[in-house]
Amino acid sequence: MHKAMFRTGIIGAIITALCCVTPLLPWVLGGVGLSGLLNVLYRDAVLFPLLFLFIGLAGYAYLRIKRSKAV
Repeated sequence: MHKAMFRTGIIGAIITALCCVTPLLPWVLGGVGLSGLLNVLYRDAVLFPLLFLFIGLAGYAYLRIKRSKAV
């Protein structure tokens, strides 16, 4: 359970960081026909909190994994 949460946090953080740094988000949304969402999603007010959320999720899962191995 916690390993899946950790994996989700890491993958989500990587994808969100790629969307912040590279123009990956316009390509993906344009490819699936949702380019109208760019005005809403392609802001630092959305992507940075999402990045911190995924990093926090990975950190929490990592601590839970360490605690379960220590017992």
